[in-house]
Amino acid sequence: MNFKPVSLAILLQAAALTVSAQIPSARDVVKPLAYASLDPAARGKQLDVAVLMKIREGFHVNARETTFDYLIPTDLKSEPAAGFKFGAVKYPKGTLHKFNFAKDQALNVYADTVTLLLPVTIEPGAPLGERHLSLKLRYQACNNEVCLPPVTLPVDAVIHVSSGESRPSHPELFAKP
Repeated sequence: MNFKPVSLAILLQAAALTVSAQIPSARDVVKPLAYASLDPAARGKQLDVAVLMKIREGFHVNARETTFDYLIPTDLKSEPAAGFKFGAVKYPKGTLHKFNFAKDQALNVYADTVTLLLPVTIEPGAPLGERHLSLKLRYQACNNEVCLPPVTLPVDAVIHVSSGESRPSHPELFAKP
């Protein structure tokens, strides 16, 4: 009879490991990628940087405009960079979804793939060549059962600064409606 408590403990430990293996790290739920609207981009020009948030299936993140004040909104920040000025980030509208944990209240969230737009002006004296702009993406990911801790991911936006011409890049991301 002594083996039953030990067997039960092993079974419970195995079940806990299985559940924890199914819940990813918050850092692995969103894969951000940055794309410039111009490549190359001439000094003195304005361009947009699109940050695509590829959100893992079965998960969502709070939209920029949250349903409740206590929810953590999606936030994109730029680090200062010599030769560049940054505008206000343009966030898309979220989608209202109902979840088991939120009772009857629909929450404003992002799911699947979402695009954030950051306006960038290249100053006349900006250094030429490949420039890396450091961005920080903060979000809180949840599924129907659990919310993961908030996380901030680095995002590298590459801009090729030229002294001459600019060429449109990634028209599928920057098409005007």
